[in-house]
Amino acid sequence: MARVGGGKRHLKRLAAPFFWPIHKKEAVWAVKPRAGPHPQEESLPLLVVVRDVLKYAETSREARKLIAEGRIKVDGRVRKDYKFPVGLMDVIEIVGADEYYRMVPYPTKYLIPLRIDAEEAKYKPVRIENKTTVKGGHIQLNLHDGRNILIKVSDPRSPVEAEQYKTLGTLLITVPEQEIKEYVPFEPGVIAIVSSGRNVGRIGRIEEISERLGRKKTLVKMRDVNGEVFYTVASYVFPIGKEEPIIKLPEGGWK
Repeated sequence: MARVGGGKRHLKRLAAPFFWPIHKKEAVWAVKPRAGPHPQEESLPLLVVVRDVLKYAETSREARKLIAEGRIKVDGRVRKDYKFPVGLMDVIEIVGADEYYRMVPYPTKYLIPLRIDAEEAKYKPVRIENKTTVKGGHIQLNLHDGRNILIKVSDPRSPVEAEQYKTLGTLLITVPEQEIKEYVPFEPGVIAIVSSGRNVGRIGRIEEISERLGRKKTLVKMRDVNGEVFYTVASYVFPIGKEEPIIKLPEGGWK
């Protein structure tokens, strides 16, 4: 996916990511997401989410006022920056309206807000991008949304302890506390959703994970609920459950 305006402070609408629900020729400029927990080319600024996605405002002025008043929470925290980047699996709460949404992958549209209830809004799936060992006997898990979680281990060099949470696996955590509730490994047999690429939004069970000869990318074979086989690369696969999905999915996505 193309970079959003590089290091420039402004973004023209014609250069905005294809999945932003804005009119490309209605005006010259669009709000550029601020650097934050999600890559700029894979996120939407909070203003666009409030005005164009959820349609809680008709104009930028109205959207900025709602945000500045603390009416919008992302992952359990009030966000007053209208440029704050909202991305994959983020939980959005409309304070005072008892409305909650999760940003999930969806075919052709990349990200959509899926209405969820208050109980599910307490949890968020986050994918482990990589791990590092830090001082004090901890393993640091670096997650897809920019956050980090420290895991206390008795011996970071122990393969058993170091491998209890593997790269590309998913943690189900509470937000904003970051308490781990469940772990879904990246392995054959688990249910996963595709987060990018031409199969974005497709859900299936992982059948095979294999290295492609002469290439750096790992190929993943998946089978959807209709029995259709499709392939994608490991970096696009987001595990979401073992026997059943750990989050609500768009209608018809699974079962």
